[in-house]
Amino acid sequence: MRIRIIGAPIDLGADRRGVDIGPNAIRYAGLSEQLQHLGHTVHDIGNLPIPSPRSQPVGDLRLKYLEPIVEVTEALANQVTTALQESEFPLILGGDHSVALGSVAGVAKVYKNIGVLWIDAHADFNTPETTPSGNIHGMILSALAGLGDKRLTEIGGWTPKINMEYIVIIGVRDLDPGEQDLLRKHHIHVFTMSDIDQQGIASIMQQAIAIAGHNGNPIHVSLDMDALDPHEAPGVGTPVRGGLSYREAHFAMELVARTEQMVSMDVVEVNSILDRENATAQLAVELTLSALGKKIL
Repeated sequence: MRIRIIGAPIDLGADRRGVDIGPNAIRYAGLSEQLQHLGHTVHDIGNLPIPSPRSQPVGDLRLKYLEPIVEVTEALANQVTTALQESEFPLILGGDHSVALGSVAGVAKVYKNIGVLWIDAHADFNTPETTPSGNIHGMILSALAGLGDKRLTEIGGWTPKINMEYIVIIGVRDLDPGEQDLLRKHHIHVFTMSDIDQQGIASIMQQAIAIAGHNGNPIHVSLDMDALDPHEAPGVGTPVRGGLSYREAHFAMELVARTEQMVSMDVVEVNSILDRENATAQLAVELTLSALGKKIL
């Protein structure tokens, strides 16, 4: 496979600083070299230019840094579309989870009825009316589904980017009250950590893949490193105890690889300031490798 690595060190969608270092930390952990060792061809185009939060006005407190986030995600969407048109697999390194607005928009220009596996401690399904923080990284999945402020939902010129039937959220354990209401209202498929405890990661992922990949739909995987338990991934901006174990996360990625339906992937929210010896970035590399075909035997 030909893989195009696109760094998107955006640090505007969240309150905690540090995820802007994430793409380079993942690279430093050996991403390109290990992908090449698997037999892939790697084309790393470097990082997109991202304005610093210090240089930008916060703006509306319900939609912090909206204008620069829209500008950056539009640029990212174009890069992702170009990668796919040139027969390269876009691997997007965040940055906070607002990068997925650009990633999925770019994929959706090329593929219709794309399914999304959103692997995250949070659903990111708030709107300006439900958000308790105003942080846009918590509104991205709802915006992709056509809910919320039109300046977010209409990235790329159309909305929605994804059909709600093909959205699956996995590993969630921290939801805001208004977000819970929206998820129920729109019948979004959500597998919580309690579901994983009860049914096991194999069953959950088989169900999730069947939903997102219905009728052979192409699948976008958006992996937020806070889906893992903080014991495994300490370097994330919004850690929540009780997350995926090391092996659960790897097995989830291995099952995705077996489908051969994944057409793009985000790896986001690696916060190097909070990390220990680059452990979270190293784990991000390992999980990416599993998603792209690495096997134990």
